[in-house]
Amino acid sequence: MPRRRTEQAVAEAAPLEAARAAAGVPARGPGSSDPLTADLRRAGLLPLLVLHFLADGPSYGNQLMERVEHITGGLVAVNPNTMYPLLRRLETDGMIAGEWEHPERRSRRFYRLTPAGEAERERLREGVGLKLDAVAAVLADLRRELGA
Repeated sequence: MPRRRTEQAVAEAAPLEAARAAAGVPARGPGSSDPLTADLRRAGLLPLLVLHFLADGPSYGNQLMERVEHITGGLVAVNPNTMYPLLRRLETDGMIAGEWEHPERRSRRFYRLTPAGEAERERLREGVGLKLDAVAAVLADLRRELGA
C-alpha cells in the first residue's frame, strides 16, 4: 500500500511541477532559496549573525542556531550541516576560537570572537546593511502598493 501511495503522489506531482515551470514559478526544495533572503545570505548574513552573537560572549553551535532562528523570526533557518562547517571555517580563518567544554571528552564546543573576527564583523555589517536597506525598501514598496 505505501508504494502505491508514493507512485500516486509522484504521478500527481508531475503535472503540478510542469504547471509551476510553465508559469515561471521557481521550484522549491533542496537547493532552492527564498528571493528575500538569498541576497542577504550571499552578503554574509549568517557569518555576521554568528560573529555578532559571539561578541556577547562564548556560545556553542546549537545555541547559535537557535539564536539565528529566533532573531530572524524563523525566516532564516539554519541546520547543523550549515552551521558547523561555517564554525570550522571561521575558526580556521582565525575569526573565532573554539574550546571544548570538557577537553578530556567530546562535549559542546564553545566559540568566542577573536580580534580578527571583530574586524570581519564590522566589514560584514556594512555589506549586509546595504542589502537589508534594499530588502526594507522593497517591502515598503509592497506595503504601499497593497495598502497594507
